Amino acid sequence: MKTFYSIILLLAIGILPVFPCTNFLVGKAASTDGSTFISYSADSYALYGELYHWPARKYQPGEKLKVHEWDTGKFLGEIDQVERTYNVVGNMNEFQLAIAETTFGGRSELENPEGIIDYGSLIYITLQRAKNAREAIQIMTGLVEKYGYYSGGESFSIADPNEIWILEMIGKGRGNKGAVWVAVRIPDDCIAAHANQARIQQFPLNDPENCLYSPDVVSFAREKGYYSGTDADFSFAKAYNPLDFGGQRYCEARVWSFFNRFNKDMAKYVSYALGVTNDPMPLYIKPDRQLSLSDVKEMMRDHYEGTALDWSKDVGAGPFNSPYRWAPLEWEVDSVKYCNERPIATQQTGFTFVAQMRSWLPNPIGGILWFGMDDAAQTVYTPMYCSITETPECFRVGNGDLYTFSWTSSFWIHNWVSNMVYSKWDYMYPDMKKVQRELEYKFDKDQIETEKFASDMFEKHPDQVTKYLTEYSCDQAQYAFDKWKKLGEFLLIKYMDGVVRKEKNGEFIRNEHGQASSPQRVGYPDKFYRQVVKETGNKYKVIE
Repeated sequence: MKTFYSIILLLAIGILPVFPCTNFLVGKAASTDGSTFISYSADSYALYGELYHWPARKYQPGEKLKVHEWDTGKFLGEIDQVERTYNVVGNMNEFQLAIAETTFGGRSELENPEGIIDYGSLIYITLQRAKNAREAIQIMTGLVEKYGYYSGGESFSIADPNEIWILEMIGKGRGNKGAVWVAVRIPDDCIAAHANQARIQQFPLNDPENCLYSPDVVSFAREKGYYSGTDADFSFAKAYNPLDFGGQRYCEARVWSFFNRFNKDMAKYVSYALGVTNDPMPLYIKPDRQLSLSDVKEMMRDHYEGTALDWSKDVGAGPFNSPYRWAPLEWEVDSVKYCNERPIATQQTGFTFVAQMRSWLPNPIGGILWFGMDDAAQTVYTPMYCSITETPECFRVGNGDLYTFSWTSSFWIHNWVSNMVYSKWDYMYPDMKKVQRELEYKFDKDQIETEKFASDMFEKHPDQVTKYLTEYSCDQAQYAFDKWKKLGEFLLIKYMDGVVRKEKNGEFIRNEHGQASSPQRVGYPDKFYRQVVKETGNKYKVIE
């Protein structure tokens, strides 16, 4: 199978738009079962959703690795290959190491066009070389120091079965090869998040168990004129990614929504999320209760429902109360600038996942990448075990692209369904949610028996476990794909031409002669008709 690096030029991936991607992090004592979690939505209008795979390999001395920028496919250069690489499925490797990211950009003068390592390559190269989170931080920072960092500012989530970290990094500008960075370990009983805004403020300068940083992270900021205070008061975020309205309303608001859901005291930061006040939130918090896998999945589907940022009730939501607005993010009326909200779940997602790492299980069984395509609110998180050696056809690299529709691609089938649901949210969303819940319930239920069987097999025939879990993961993905395609057919029939065709338990109702029954002509909600009358007066009044 071709590697991601060799086919990247065929993917037509463009530069990421402003404010993509969201990550949540959950420590092992903050989860209901002792798992560590990180989540990710790769949000870009130019990203085609696929599940990448690099098999474990051995290399000869002197071999090189060609590096292409993840966003564009641009060739950046070559680096030394290592003697041995590990099996990687998406953003998790065979040792249950998972890495995700969000871009904060930061100071544009610190970008280095001469660098060889971009943020995407940094993730996937590191996953092939590191066994745990601390080793990953060492490799990531070492790579950019040796070869140069090509991208803008990035926040990385790095997790293994025992520890979760946030690493924030930004380059030093043209002619200055390395990067400045700081990494903070999230306490086991806490949760954290980042969403395109640097979040590490002050950090401990003498606590290597919980904080690592580049030797010049403070002195470089002084040299550039970004900071003039003491080392102890230094804030990475303020120096390298100064906060503005967009950083709060479009980015930090997503972090706030996550924190607010699981800690009642975070409600006080709603004014910060709205961009009204600027007292920053903490990097991590202790939740009021432990989070389950389902909690993390559902949080990835959040549209600020029930908060001051909920935008599904005003006129902009349309007659069917859609929690979406189409790009651009900002717009003007009479020379006054306005904005759309930027919720966690969004239409432009290429792929999304919740990575689950479990220390009490053997690595091949313990690591699961719950993987989905397209909008997290309408995806199906499907179990992909970290040890699998083959990806499902519906997720496979090369099965379609952004300009080539494929009826066997999960990305395309999910986009087909989502773009129907967007147009008539109040009607179609419950139908979609029902199937989504049924599938994810099935996966949760099947997981118990599957892992018991795999654990017994691991004790007697460990070499067979990978084959078993590969077949299982591929079968589940295909099962979900087939169900979602049927959902699309069902929605098209039920809501075609603006009516609602009668059905019961998924079966359409026929008349006494066996033909299609008369549909319901549902029209629009009352509040929409009132808005029409308000704007048009008697234009459409029926004259008796």
